[in-house]
Amino acid sequence: MDVPRSVHDAVVESVEDILKKPMEESFSNDVLHPPMTKKEKIEAEAKKIKAVLQSLAPESHDQVLQTFVKCLFQQQNKSRLYFLCNVLESLVENNTISAKPVSDHLLAYEGLTFKDQLHWRATFNTLRNIVGGVHYKEARDLLKIVLEKCQEKEGCNTSAGDHATALIQIDESLKVIEYILDRNACLLPGYFAVNEITKVCGGTTAWPHWGLGKLLSDYINSFNFAAQMVSICGRSRLLPVVGHSVSTNNVWRLNTNTLSFMLNGPLPYEKELTDPQTGLMRYVLQQPYSREMASNMLGLNKQTKQRCEALENQLVDQVVMAIEKCEESSLQDGNAENAQLLWQHLSSQLIYFVLFQFASFPHMVTSLYEKLNGKNLKKGRDHLMWVLLQFISGSIQKNSLADFLPVMKLYDLLYSDSEVIPIPDVNSAHCTHAFAGTCIWIHINKKAQGDHVKLHRPIPFALNDHMEFLRQTLQLKNLMLNDFKVALLCNAYSTDTNCFSVPMGHLLESIYGNNKTTTLLPGNVVASSPIKPLSMSLLDSLTVHAKMSLIHSIVSRVIKLAKSKSSVALAPALVKTYSRLLVYTEIESLGIKGFISQLLPTVFSSNAIGILHTLLEMFSYRMHHIQIHYRVQLLTYLNSMANIQQANQNQLHLCVETTALRLITSLGSAEVQPHLSRLSSEPKGILAGESEELNRVFVLTIARAMHITGADSFSTNWAKDILLSVMQSTPLGWPAATLQCFPTSLSDFFNQTPVAKEDKNLLRKMVETEYKKWKSMANENDIIAHFSMQGIPPLFLCIIWKNLIEENRVTPTAYKVLDRLGPRALSNHLRTFVDFLVVEVALQSQNITRYVEAVNDMIWKCNIITIDRLILCLVLRNMDSKDSNIRFLLTQLILIQCKDFKQRVQDFVKDNSPEHWQTTNCHEKHMNFHRIYPEKFFFEGIQDMNSPIQHQYLPVYFGNVCLRFLPVFDVAIHRLIETPAVHKVLENILQEIGRLFKFHDRPITYLYNTYYYYEKLLADRPVLKRRLLQTIASAFSDIRPRNWCLTDAYLMYLERGHDEIEWMPDSDYYLKIVGRLSDTITGKSPPPFPECDWRFNEFPNPAAHALYVSCVELMALPVSSQVVGSALLDVCLKSSCQIPRNEIMSWMNAVGLILTSLPELCWWSVLSDQIVKTLQSQELANLGNGSLTNFFEKLNFKKSHAAYAERDCSSLLCLCHAIWHHAGIGQLSHLPVFLKDRIKPMIKREDQFIYVCHLVGPFLQRLHGERTRSLLDLTVELYQILLNVDKASEQLHLMDPISDFLYHIKYMFVGDGVKAETENVIRNLRPALQLRLRFISHISVE
Repeated sequence: MDVPRSVHDAVVESVEDILKKPMEESFSNDVLHPPMTKKEKIEAEAKKIKAVLQSLAPESHDQVLQTFVKCLFQQQNKSRLYFLCNVLESLVENNTISAKPVSDHLLAYEGLTFKDQLHWRATFNTLRNIVGGVHYKEARDLLKIVLEKCQEKEGCNTSAGDHATALIQIDESLKVIEYILDRNACLLPGYFAVNEITKVCGGTTAWPHWGLGKLLSDYINSFNFAAQMVSICGRSRLLPVVGHSVSTNNVWRLNTNTLSFMLNGPLPYEKELTDPQTGLMRYVLQQPYSREMASNMLGLNKQTKQRCEALENQLVDQVVMAIEKCEESSLQDGNAENAQLLWQHLSSQLIYFVLFQFASFPHMVTSLYEKLNGKNLKKGRDHLMWVLLQFISGSIQKNSLADFLPVMKLYDLLYSDSEVIPIPDVNSAHCTHAFAGTCIWIHINKKAQGDHVKLHRPIPFALNDHMEFLRQTLQLKNLMLNDFKVALLCNAYSTDTNCFSVPMGHLLESIYGNNKTTTLLPGNVVASSPIKPLSMSLLDSLTVHAKMSLIHSIVSRVIKLAKSKSSVALAPALVKTYSRLLVYTEIESLGIKGFISQLLPTVFSSNAIGILHTLLEMFSYRMHHIQIHYRVQLLTYLNSMANIQQANQNQLHLCVETTALRLITSLGSAEVQPHLSRLSSEPKGILAGESEELNRVFVLTIARAMHITGADSFSTNWAKDILLSVMQSTPLGWPAATLQCFPTSLSDFFNQTPVAKEDKNLLRKMVETEYKKWKSMANENDIIAHFSMQGIPPLFLCIIWKNLIEENRVTPTAYKVLDRLGPRALSNHLRTFVDFLVVEVALQSQNITRYVEAVNDMIWKCNIITIDRLILCLVLRNMDSKDSNIRFLLTQLILIQCKDFKQRVQDFVKDNSPEHWQTTNCHEKHMNFHRIYPEKFFFEGIQDMNSPIQHQYLPVYFGNVCLRFLPVFDVAIHRLIETPAVHKVLENILQEIGRLFKFHDRPITYLYNTYYYYEKLLADRPVLKRRLLQTIASAFSDIRPRNWCLTDAYLMYLERGHDEIEWMPDSDYYLKIVGRLSDTITGKSPPPFPECDWRFNEFPNPAAHALYVSCVELMALPVSSQVVGSALLDVCLKSSCQIPRNEIMSWMNAVGLILTSLPELCWWSVLSDQIVKTLQSQELANLGNGSLTNFFEKLNFKKSHAAYAERDCSSLLCLCHAIWHHAGIGQLSHLPVFLKDRIKPMIKREDQFIYVCHLVGPFLQRLHGERTRSLLDLTVELYQILLNVDKASEQLHLMDPISDFLYHIKYMFVGDGVKAETENVIRNLRPALQLRLRFISHISVE
């Protein structure tokens, strides 16, 4: 834009006037100038410019300055040029104009180039003189412009940094940059400066002239100390446990493109932190059930289709590594099954990530070809083609042929043109892998024919015999399932409808039956006859596409039978095959997702309650590793179903409640808050409307989750909303013993919302009154009408019990009343009966044996109540301490005094195995148990034969009273633990029926939750702790290897006598525990634990199993928790000489995982004491020997350990980082309180403060993302500690690193969140520190 003529003229005239030479200058050699004449003249001439500025409107000042700078650059005389520069400086000095616009116009002038040495030097000399007057943000902008100017390209494609003659110009620029970066001048926060330097000069090709390079690199390196203070020691070596470590936060987050850590700020972090974390990503991808964690680590979202090349490369590398591993081992060495599971895992990962378009299949195949080319790897060839076949067979029909043609290059690489591969043994599952290459060819050829494309090459010569074998096998009429021919045909022809129907038909017929023969299920329910499911080895040998077709056919048949109201139940083979198919995560959409979203609703809407009962049984007893959102969805569905009339059928109602109970008790502690908080605004869907027992268990689950995760230390509003809804549906009161174990927020809630207890005397009177009516009424219809009428007190079970006591019988009329009431109403009667029973025993304890006999008759002879519902109700009632002791005594007598239940448990445990996936005769054993102990779900005692009640029995494929009792057993054990007076009762029960834990689907997790939640109660109960673990270990002794969960040392402890409880494990014991976990995580061979099929295991992978069994064993030791915590710390602090030096970080990682998985009482105080001791140690005081660099280097564990110079303080620092890195946010939230109560009072020295910064600095980012309030509190405490140090120290040598650290906190995390608190502190610091921190407080410093 042109400058207005008047402004331009005024400025030009003023400049010309300034540059006129007075007469005396012509005789300068003869005239004696008075002192300060030059300065006075500069000031006088500056006034002329000032006058011009004052005569113009403010908006014209920028134009004046622009014209003045243009005149300045037109000067070729050095003295005139510098004189004008001096005038500019004077204008800035006298505040006529500010420094920033002067700097901007000077640097923006297009004539400013390094070739013009005169103007370059004059410009930067002026900048050096005026830059002190700019605002700190303006100084930042100026630095950026200067750096960019020094790198500006010219027409000759060189820069000031490149030009050989630019040294003089660079020197002038250097003076400006030096002044801006001067720590003592403090023109701007150093944090700003390093940020601009990093942005402008960050690339390897962008680094400026070497004259600037040293200054800039030294300046950036001065921030190494701040970077070290906010970096986790050995972070790249710390590994999570998939399925345990929190994956939804940023702890393990990696950059989607580079796989590097997500680091905050422009600090010069160590190279190992900025490098791609391929080791971490590879480790996670190798773990079964890791796809969700891998997706969260990379920020991948199913709803957003985003190709991730870094993930692609990792998946390819996984396959290549697996192929290379095949070269080192042979399938004949006993690892065939494990090898198949490995390749199955790889194919599952590939399908998932390619299906959601996180990875590109053609790109991956091309990359595989490039990485395998020239390696001559043939042993893993079949497995590779099997993995590719999984995706190709399932997706080739929906995608372009071009996406699959890159596979053709692999044939050239992997198959010889001169040697035919022989036909493998079709009796071995490996044959399906050997045929995979041929199957892929068939699918591609079929796709090409469908697209009318001709493949310009025949099948590889090596596969000719395979192709011919498949063609001949397809022609066979009588295919059997005793080999893998059917699987081969399914895999080869799954995309050819005509050919595929033959082998798939054989599979379906084997599980459907021929509709001519039937078999009987418990309760004389007629079902289709096939009883043997398809084996896991056969299902594993089918491609994903074939399995999808199989499961689709099964679901379609089930829906068809549900809609047709078939009177014949599903074949056991079909049900069990379907349940086995649901274990495959790669068919999730048709598997568990279809089960929950499609099949269950369709069956229920068709009123097919027999099939509905079957599906719920499957979920309860045959499904593993179901994702939390599916479980919550099913729980919601069950609660809505419970209120519908169709579900008010004895057997179905019992099944619905049992399934809901299992779902609630199986909720993982880390799952509860994230998922239930989303539903807290509408919590009724996840709560049982009328079932007080289910709602009680739900509250107990929330209490356990809050305690274990530390959620009670932060917001609990989500829980309060749920609890309010619970109290509206089923008002709950709790015994004092239970409330004492609740987290504080929950116990406070229930104390503030008390529920009145029922009057015992009134209850007895009511029962007596109703019983008299029962005895006096003669008309059966009147009796039925009265006792089944809505609104009357629920006392009918009390009446039946009294009738049994007095007459030892139940009348036919009573059964009709019970039938009229229905199971839903009877639940309320059961609660009243339990209360009444306890009252009667308390008043007439001498009759307890007869009373219990009557109860057992109601259970086993009259089939009026079931033992699992009775015990659940009994242990969950709200009773005072005396009544509580009586109810637990009754529990013992009902469970083990009478032989009915105990004998069932013994026989069931002896004859059955929980490893159903390996068992071929599950159905026979199931039927045998029910034949010996038939289960009645209806009141079929002595009935009126003139009008017998007909009941419909539902098919039972898996369940029985023993399995149904397991979740009740879990609840009962916890209630018994809460009452120390009855611990002997608990021991007796465990002794008699504890072996039932053999069929517990999560025994170690249950023990872990028990030990953790009741840590304080069990602290002085070593006998009970040992008994609990011994019960689990002995339950599995006949089906699992000796070392499956416990160490040899603890097994020897279990073998001691009952009273021999004294044991103090030595340091070697803890070394072995930690080493075992470390070896498991790092994949040492042979592995510490026996290999198993993780699809059916309690835990998703070896590391999760190793972590939980380690924690359970440590919590079961007969020593205090603090002793355990101290010994675990000593493994790395005192016994490090026994750890291989190159594995020290793996061991610290293991210690961190174990400690943070133990109760805080075990380790927090011990670790706190160790930190305090270190801060007070002389070692820390002498660490640096006066050298700033030495001090920080010796705190760097990686460097000092590599030099064999590690110190106790650096080892503790690294161990703290490993521990807190794995800690939950509830545990990390204690840091501000720890600093306030323990650290602040004792910190007086600068080195102590730096050590504290090293301790907490790396976790600021975590607190910022998950617990902002704790971050703000922590920041305030750091400033308070700094103030204490400042007052107590004569000199501070580390002010710059401290300032950099505090600026990092401000600009990356807290902003102005603690502005008032920090300003109060900074005002009271010494001037030098005030000066450095003045941009945080914005206070003026003289």
